[in-house]
Amino acid sequence: MTALALAAGETALEWAWPVDGASWDRVPQLSAEERAVLVQASPRLLHSSRLTRVERGALARLLGPLEQVRSCLWIPDKAGHHRWVDFQVVGMLLVRTAEAGSVWWGWDQATWTRVIGSDAQEWSRQWPAQTSRACRLRLLAYAYLLGAPVDEALFLGFERLRLARTVFGPEIVDREVNTVYRLLRGWGYRMDTAGNRSVRTLIAHAMLLNRSPLLADMDAALVESLREAVRSTGRASGDLYPLQRALAALGQCEPPVARNEVLLAGLRAQRWTDVPAPWAEMVCRWFDTSTLSRNVRLAYRQDLARIGRWLAAEHPQITEPAQWTRATCAAWVATVDRMRIGDYVERSATRGVFGDPMSPSTKDSALTASRAFFRDLQEWEWIPRRFDPGRALETPRSIRALLGPNPRVIADEVWAKLLWAGINLTSEDLPTTSSGPRYPLELSRAVVLTWLFSGQRSDEIRRLRTGCIRWQHDGTDVSPDAADVLARDAVCLLDVPTHKTGTSFTKPVDPLLGQAIEVWQAVRPEQPVMLDAKTGERVHFLFAHRAKRVSKDYINRTIIPALCTKAGVAARDVRGKITSHRARSTIASQLYNAKEPMTLFELQAWLGHRSPSSTQFYAKIPQETLAKAYSEAGYFARNVRTIEVLVDRDAVASGAAAGGEPWQYYDLGHGWCTYSFFEQCQHRMACARCDFYTPKNSSKAQLLEAKENLQHMLASIPLTEDERAAVDDGQTAIDAFLARLTDIPTPAGPTPRELGLPATITMLPIVEVRQGKQERATPNR
Repeated sequence: MTALALAAGETALEWAWPVDGASWDRVPQLSAEERAVLVQASPRLLHSSRLTRVERGALARLLGPLEQVRSCLWIPDKAGHHRWVDFQVVGMLLVRTAEAGSVWWGWDQATWTRVIGSDAQEWSRQWPAQTSRACRLRLLAYAYLLGAPVDEALFLGFERLRLARTVFGPEIVDREVNTVYRLLRGWGYRMDTAGNRSVRTLIAHAMLLNRSPLLADMDAALVESLREAVRSTGRASGDLYPLQRALAALGQCEPPVARNEVLLAGLRAQRWTDVPAPWAEMVCRWFDTSTLSRNVRLAYRQDLARIGRWLAAEHPQITEPAQWTRATCAAWVATVDRMRIGDYVERSATRGVFGDPMSPSTKDSALTASRAFFRDLQEWEWIPRRFDPGRALETPRSIRALLGPNPRVIADEVWAKLLWAGINLTSEDLPTTSSGPRYPLELSRAVVLTWLFSGQRSDEIRRLRTGCIRWQHDGTDVSPDAADVLARDAVCLLDVPTHKTGTSFTKPVDPLLGQAIEVWQAVRPEQPVMLDAKTGERVHFLFAHRAKRVSKDYINRTIIPALCTKAGVAARDVRGKITSHRARSTIASQLYNAKEPMTLFELQAWLGHRSPSSTQFYAKIPQETLAKAYSEAGYFARNVRTIEVLVDRDAVASGAAAGGEPWQYYDLGHGWCTYSFFEQCQHRMACARCDFYTPKNSSKAQLLEAKENLQHMLASIPLTEDERAAVDDGQTAIDAFLARLTDIPTPAGPTPRELGLPATITMLPIVEVRQGKQERATPNR
């Protein structure tokens, strides 16, 4: 009885082999009487119903077992059609017995294969196609119950479910098949699709191979035999995966090995032919001993293989880690610093443009792996201490300067479109297969909104657990069914599991995310507990379907392309491909630059970082904000001021300017200066009453302003440090500036002291042009 049947309270299934062949005479040689009857009835053997009673009596030793098998077959009554098929099957066996001169008890596997295959096809050409197919399947059923050495590959050419029902009975076969179907359908499998309907055929095949219809009799060896049978046809064994998972859940075998575990086993069995054997053995020993994560060990293993190839090519006398010295380390560091893509790797594994410089991160990874390797070997006392790996294999400063986190923020306008696409996601936006969408829409929408609003890593999203959403109102947990509370001001909290840099924590998220997760949890099929490899716990994962978590690359390969297509944006921008981790940086930057921004420490807690320094890499200041701050700082305007200049075109055209007549007038606010080299005048901010100066309240200035044919221009005047201080710092700086000008000659010749000017002088107003609009500053006095 199966575990599921016991849980459902069903009665135990009892089954025994339907044919008792203990009384059969299995002598393969024909007697003289049997031989004579077969020769006499040869024209009528293929139609065994035409045999006389005397002939049947003479062949009783042969016909008795066949009649017993016929009585055990489960055949629906179709107006006597099945009797006709039975007569044809018995006739085929008698004809082959007469030709071979021996009974089927002595036939080998090749003979049975020929009888069921080519011979049956030749004999059945005179029959209708329906009768031919029925005869061949019935012949295989007879051979199966007779215990003949039938080639198991023959099962693949027949309707295995129909054959199993014929041999074992439809009731028990359908009951066991439905047991598996109920289990898989409860996990979320759509068993009505073409791909999953083949599971029913595989179950029937397993029954035939096991010579028992009971799931309780199936084991791991049977699963492997079934896998080999499927592979022999050249077909993929993917349909066997749900069947093995179901049998594992029923306690009949181990669950299928994950693909990455298969790859890991293949890598461990791989033998390097271009690496010194002692070095390869030590690397394998380190790989099996190190406590680093599996992915890190796999990455380091490739880097250590690169070192082995470098040793074989450049230092063949060094074959094991114990022979390394500081000189060897220095040579390896120098090699890594100059390394290019394709150096000391398997050519089949080379990526990128062969011969291009290797990226700084790859160089650092190679040195990091070598440091960890030698540090462990020395700590475990596998090799003597000849050098300090931390110093001898340190990453050069030239490489470290090019490293560092570089979160790539998605542009605000692109991110806004992706948010809209995620909120309005429909089933038509997701790619489908022949059996429909890969996951239910509720699951996909919950994954999308989690990616768009939670700011979590893709691994943390995959490892979220059921019940990770909680609602609080005034600091008290409330039920998600409290719609009136949620509609007002409830806080949605997300429980994040243990992650890359820390333990589990709780963070507030948008209620829209919480509602999407609640919708998925309401329709989520019951899933078995699964192992969380990071914590070693068996938990109920939130985003699980068909007894496994969502694919590791589901967000990058399915969700993001679908959202980009719906939003009408490119899947790549100027900073590269849009990936799952870029959302984390984008959300963090927007929270840091919001109207009411989060502080650095608040953002650190929300992201789950262990150190504020990590958060600083994510909290990027937008370029627009930097541009605005730079503009308001007035760096250029602080050093350069714009002043209005009047050009007398008449004086220029008449040639009076060449004779020394004034032709350009600088507007000082309180007057005009006609000094042609005004930008070089040291008194331009505190104009002494020299000959080049004309007060605006004088009649000469009024006549100047009344002249026609004047051209208004603007001139940029650079400011000295004293002038900037006078403009920025107020009256004290102005007085100090004027004191220093007391004995400096004006353009006309005399100094301000000689002219007897007062200490307080009217300052030049600063005229600036900002955003296309001229503004005049108030002069300091």
